[in-house]
Amino acid sequence: MSAEQIIESWKKNQFKPIYWLEGDEPFFIDQVMQYAENKILTPSEADFNLSVFYGKDADWAEVVNACRRYPMFAEKQVVVLKEAQQMKDVNVLESYVAKPMPTTIFVVSYKEKKVDARTTFAKTLKKNGEVLTTKKMYDSQLPDWINQMVKSKGFTITPKALQLVINSIGNDISRISNEINKLSVNLEGTTAINEDHIENYIGISKDFNVFEMQSALGNKDLTKAMRIVQYFGSNPKAGPMQMVLPSLYGFFSKVAMVFAAGSSDTKIIADTIGVNSFFVRDYITAANKYGYPGVEKVLLLLHEYNLRSIGVHNGGAESAELMKEMVVKMML
Repeated sequence: MSAEQIIESWKKNQFKPIYWLEGDEPFFIDQVMQYAENKILTPSEADFNLSVFYGKDADWAEVVNACRRYPMFAEKQVVVLKEAQQMKDVNVLESYVAKPMPTTIFVVSYKEKKVDARTTFAKTLKKNGEVLTTKKMYDSQLPDWINQMVKSKGFTITPKALQLVINSIGNDISRISNEINKLSVNLEGTTAINEDHIENYIGISKDFNVFEMQSALGNKDLTKAMRIVQYFGSNPKAGPMQMVLPSLYGFFSKVAMVFAAGSSDTKIIADTIGVNSFFVRDYITAANKYGYPGVEKVLLLLHEYNLRSIGVHNGGAESAELMKEMVVKMML
């Protein structure tokens, strides 16, 4: 079950006694935990039947004792354990997992960790409860996920605005969700989110950002690239070198993969390099402009200037000067 499926089952009053939420993506874990804490029980039921524990302060004995209680004035009670990864000896919970209380809904967040699937504990969890294992979202999945989120709020988003969000925020989907929520609250009189809205409400410049930097380099537009570098130099928070370089490396790494696709079909290329078909033209253009030797050279330069940006053989140069020097060498 996904996070959405778990919540949908709860809305239908379909419950299992245990929900174990683990893995690397906190957004989906938090989504389920928030619903468990605030929505399963009515406010009057929650007064007597909601117990919330934090892994840093709780111990397993008190958590299990809470789970074994009977509900008061309600059919179910909810026990929520947050940050369980901070507790030691998780396997001591095994006796309760083997015989959970049918009137208790026990929801556990176990972030950035996973229970060893080979253990009896893990097998018992799957048998008697629901285990949600989350993973960081791949970059290629972000466009569809953002489009779905925007659509669920009654909006659409232009391809350029979408790419601005992705390139500036990355796969921090908790922050993306917060920013989309902010937009949905602030936008009136329109249902289409564009790059002006991203600039005005999220604070990402529509003209001077990592996406436009990629575009300028991909098109070998030295004038535009230097304007953006100049802007980054004057506004360090808009484009710190340690944020820009990984994004450019990711872009040109995918450009290199265009040559491995062995096809001119945009769908095949998009599938090969793992990007949404909306943006595959940018990668094809860069591949044609640079050729494979040129792309290799760019990747080597990005590696070199990444080292120089952290002080290795940089001669005391500022980030803006290093970036200008790197851009010129890329396009020679």
